[in-house]
Amino acid sequence: MTQDVTIVAVAPDSFKGSCTSAEAASALAEGVRLVIGERAAIREIPMADGGEGTLATLVSAWQGEVIEVPTTDALGRPRRGRIGSGLARQQASTSDSAARIAIIETADANGLPAVSDQPLQPLDADSGGVGRLIRAALDTGATEILLCLGGSATSDGGAGMLRELGARLLDNAGVQIRAGARDLTRLARIDLTGIDSRLRAIAIRVACDVDNPLTGPRGAAAVFGPQKGADAAAVERIDAGLARFAEVLAHAAQQDPTVLQALPGLGAAGGLALGLVALFNAELVPGSELVSESIGLRDALAGADLIITGEGRLDAQSFDGKVVSRIRADAEPGTPVIVVAGSLGISAHEAREAGITAAFSIAPGPRSLAELQRECLELLAETAAHATSLFIAARQ
Repeated sequence: MTQDVTIVAVAPDSFKGSCTSAEAASALAEGVRLVIGERAAIREIPMADGGEGTLATLVSAWQGEVIEVPTTDALGRPRRGRIGSGLARQQASTSDSAARIAIIETADANGLPAVSDQPLQPLDADSGGVGRLIRAALDTGATEILLCLGGSATSDGGAGMLRELGARLLDNAGVQIRAGARDLTRLARIDLTGIDSRLRAIAIRVACDVDNPLTGPRGAAAVFGPQKGADAAAVERIDAGLARFAEVLAHAAQQDPTVLQALPGLGAAGGLALGLVALFNAELVPGSELVSESIGLRDALAGADLIITGEGRLDAQSFDGKVVSRIRADAEPGTPVIVVAGSLGISAHEAREAGITAAFSIAPGPRSLAELQRECLELLAETAAHATSLFIAARQ
């Protein structure tokens, strides 16, 4: 027996290079309406996992604002970056003088899309632009900074970022090493006498879109280095450099380098948060969990008859802190969860084992990536319509 009204929650991530999470949610909702029409009560819930799109999602949830500031890309070229500001719900409810939060999406400075016009340079890409964004955030009077990681072109462990904030990374001769990951193995010590003192007076949280450690077989270099153009030799060099950087920072902060390197999430964005965690007690938080709490995801999903989520590619990584895993965790037991993705990298059995009812690719046939990106919204709507039709048929 069908209900008079079918409650459908659509809660996708963004589709990189194609559409924002808000645009994806609207397209999925359109597909649901094609099938159910006025009998559909649709909840559009744009999501993010700490990577691309997180700034926009949180600024909207916290009723904040966005300003543009100058920064540089991973190759040192000038570009514009964004700083969002807002007041988290839980903070506003517990304090009349709640912290002013500055939100930075680090890919604005060190992201892959910004350098897509040039050959990838995994050993020389530099995170200095992120340091510029942090300084700009400090200039706004922020008392808390939230860094949203993901989509980076850099693997320098945040060395360039720290340099931009006043640190000096020195070799045995007391000479500053080159920017990027190339010379991290030559690092002997770090001079913090010139570091921006405001960093010690604020809270720093780092939203991670993965839970990988800094080094090793699941580390930043081994897992994500090839995506940034690193061959086997470069992966080995970057991994060794990050390990050395962690040793130097741990010594400066009187910490255990082994514990530091193993922290879940520290491998995100090429180890970008390494120095912030070691020196300034930055807190690593799962990005999707942060977004979930900020927008009240569990309440938004409550009572839904069907949940449709989505992301660019559904694969094993989707269940390591990504949006799909968060949707599954926050959904009420027994609620069907359908994933609409650009491509599928897992089997139907693997999807079911992970708690996913069904998964669909938006590709209707042979298509280039450029074609799929161009037609993404139309394909999302069409695929959502197919998925909804099957759901309705199964209920009758």
